[in-house]
Amino acid sequence: MPRLLAPSQSWLFGPRVDLAVFAGSALISVALVLASPWLGTVGDTPVWAWLLLVVCVDVAHVWSTLFRTYLDPEELRRRPGLYMAAPLVAWVAGVLAHQVSPGAFWTLFAYVALFHFVRQQYGWVALYTRKARASDFERRLDAAAIYAATVGPVVWWHANLPRAFWWFVEGDFLPGLPTWMGTLALALHAVVLVAWLGFQGLRVARGEGLQVGKVLLVGATWVTWFGGIVLARDDFTFTVMNVVLHGVPYFALLFRYSRGRGEEGRYGVAGAVLRAGLPGFLLFLVALAFTEELLWDRFIWHDRPDLFGSAGVGLSPDLRALVVPLLALPQATHYVLDAFIWKPGREPALLARLGWAPRAALEGPPIATSRDSKMAIRGGSE
Repeated sequence: MPRLLAPSQSWLFGPRVDLAVFAGSALISVALVLASPWLGTVGDTPVWAWLLLVVCVDVAHVWSTLFRTYLDPEELRRRPGLYMAAPLVAWVAGVLAHQVSPGAFWTLFAYVALFHFVRQQYGWVALYTRKARASDFERRLDAAAIYAATVGPVVWWHANLPRAFWWFVEGDFLPGLPTWMGTLALALHAVVLVAWLGFQGLRVARGEGLQVGKVLLVGATWVTWFGGIVLARDDFTFTVMNVVLHGVPYFALLFRYSRGRGEEGRYGVAGAVLRAGLPGFLLFLVALAFTEELLWDRFIWHDRPDLFGSAGVGLSPDLRALVVPLLALPQATHYVLDAFIWKPGREPALLARLGWAPRAALEGPPIATSRDSKMAIRGGSE
């Protein structure tokens, strides 16, 4: 066992939280899929699963970005241009795309979301390698493994359209990729992952041990992306595999950050919400997510009268071109901002608030950035 474990595990949140949010998310996803015949969830995602997975996890995690941005008065004063421009640019781009056609809007939105999901998984593994002070070779191999685990199944998906599920709406991904390219993508992704596994074995043989959290993260990513795309045969499997591993770790990130930021004071509305602890944090986000979905249903979808009522609002095509991008703005802004707000090299206090650096970083002068410190927490974490 001493040879199996790395001398320094470099956990992100701590062993219990890391195992819960990464490995635990994958295990829960697999368990729900295996139990789907008994849960009655084979095929389309039922209402209870949609509420739990889409509203309470996927949509709610989008709103959690507020605790890093718009709910923090000091953060707003620090970068007002970014926080004004991000939603404005996202809305204008959405309106222009919708004016071309609704299909163009949803295709653009789906690919931006896909990029966000892939980059978030890269961000987690980049953080692990950063904390472990990994070599350049290991960083590159870790990056190749996480991209293989995510992009490989996605390319296969594009080469095997249509499927029984889609990202946002039916037909949002572009068809036309030949089937052989999907097969090649899976072959290449297998080669990269086998090479990565071989390197982990070499670490053990050399007495360096495994960085368990990172290994479980890469494994969980492969299980959920390969299982949720290549093996999936219905919407429920894709949904559960798609959203749990993406949303749950992000909740952990934002709650950890918010607690650290709250200790400094002058945190505005966010500080008031945090006084209720984790339950208050989650309930606040779920309430916002439910409200967003209510508006989507009343103005656009009209397909959940049991939840949101049957008195939907009809919109003209021109008005829909304005309203649909507006309703999509929380997600679009989340995608844009996540590329800017998790860069510890530009904001040393960020690591202190997350508990990954001494609190003295909050008062100290800006430090010179190294290549390691420029590695972002991306997500979309992106």
